[in-house]
Amino acid sequence: MEVILMEKVANLGDLGDRVRVRPGYGRNYLLPQGKAKPATSENIRYFEERRAELERKAQELRQAAEERLEKIGELTLTIRAKSGDQGRLFGSIGTADVAEAAQAAGVELARREVRMPEGPIRECGEFVLAVHLHTDVEGAVKVVVEPEEA
Repeated sequence: MEVILMEKVANLGDLGDRVRVRPGYGRNYLLPQGKAKPATSENIRYFEERRAELERKAQELRQAAEERLEKIGELTLTIRAKSGDQGRLFGSIGTADVAEAAQAAGVELARREVRMPEGPIRECGEFVLAVHLHTDVEGAVKVVVEPEEA
């Protein structure tokens, strides 16, 4: 299946690229999400007419993500959680907890933007977590997990 990308897609291509993808990936992910359109002559003409508008919109989204990254980079999130004597948590800190702490600090951060490749945090201490705000904008946020006072 050949499609025209309507926005940059990681590991696939940039705005306006014509790429061949497997039919299921195109039908079930790219087309419903609005990330691509089938590469028909009508859609190619439509894209060329709107190319400048789509590029401007993509640039605005990237600039907004970079501004958010600056705010997040300056931030140290403190999360209090119940823990035992050894510093092990009763439970864990996940992406939703980090996003909630960022919201409380006044910075917009969605849980899907927080990356925790080692899994959830299960002990007290300082951690640096990756954040993925846009296909071209990645950074880090510092998270401090403290024991909750009884």
